[in-house]
Amino acid sequence: MASINMSYLDPTTVMLIGIPGLEHVQFWIGFSFFVVCVVAFLGNIILLIIIPAERSLHQPMYIFLAVLAATDIGLCVAIAPKMLAIFWFGSRSMAFDACLAQLFFIHSLQGMESGILLAMAFDRYVAICDPLRHTTILTPFILVTLVLVVAIRAMVLVGILPVLIKRLHFFHSIVIAHSYCEHMAVVKLAAEDIRVNKTCGLLVGFTILGFDMIFIIISYILIFQAVFRLHQKEARLKAFNTCTAHIFVFLEFYILAFFSFFSHRFGHVAPPTHILLSTIYLLVPPALNPIVYGVKNKVIRKRVAQIFFLNCQSRQ
Repeated sequence: MASINMSYLDPTTVMLIGIPGLEHVQFWIGFSFFVVCVVAFLGNIILLIIIPAERSLHQPMYIFLAVLAATDIGLCVAIAPKMLAIFWFGSRSMAFDACLAQLFFIHSLQGMESGILLAMAFDRYVAICDPLRHTTILTPFILVTLVLVVAIRAMVLVGILPVLIKRLHFFHSIVIAHSYCEHMAVVKLAAEDIRVNKTCGLLVGFTILGFDMIFIIISYILIFQAVFRLHQKEARLKAFNTCTAHIFVFLEFYILAFFSFFSHRFGHVAPPTHILLSTIYLLVPPALNPIVYGVKNKVIRKRVAQIFFLNCQSRQ
């Protein structure tokens, strides 16, 4: 009974403390994350302007890239405002339902990003292993269907998590040692049996991230086999070159994702380190993705240069 008396019954608010142990420097850390968010916003908005406007980019890879850009903007919107309010203004209080909504949007958008990376890997597989049928396989209808399946899968699976949290009534604390509402950070506040929540969290993570990663790896094994069968060195290099941007984005996303995922459940990583890395995992890829694809694609580079050149001329 004593443990129940000390518990919070159906709390209406929670407190996000930011980065425990680094509260005295959170104000300055906020500036670095703000710069990353600005880069992510500008880069992805530019992609969303250039890709629809440039007919040569109306290809499956760049359509998926536009969806990825929209997803990345959504991630920044879901995380940055509250996180920066905590760091700069000490605004730590958050409605419990708003916290669950943030949890849902963050993890759903993560799942969508993973699914889009899988769709991009499939596009590269078809383009290299069956180039003559590329346009007949990846028709506009198939592209729309793939994007809808990715979005619905992420929202349905992740939607289970806040529903399971709502069934919990007793919490031993309302203080979340994090800068945003991450699933396990919220679940660990409960003073009840949370084995179902932990198990479902793992299943959702493996169903989305694990499934996608396995099939992306299989795609690249088949791609590399096809590339190495090419006789001309120039043809092999050209084929590899079309994949390098996606490989970089894939590696940065999944390495950071799995480190964050496992360290929170099984690791003994110091809380400040875990929170910094999990925030970097969510905010840095959205900033790097448009840079990576912008550097690799001549059309995007040219259009970006034109945008900034026109801006400079208009100021003069």
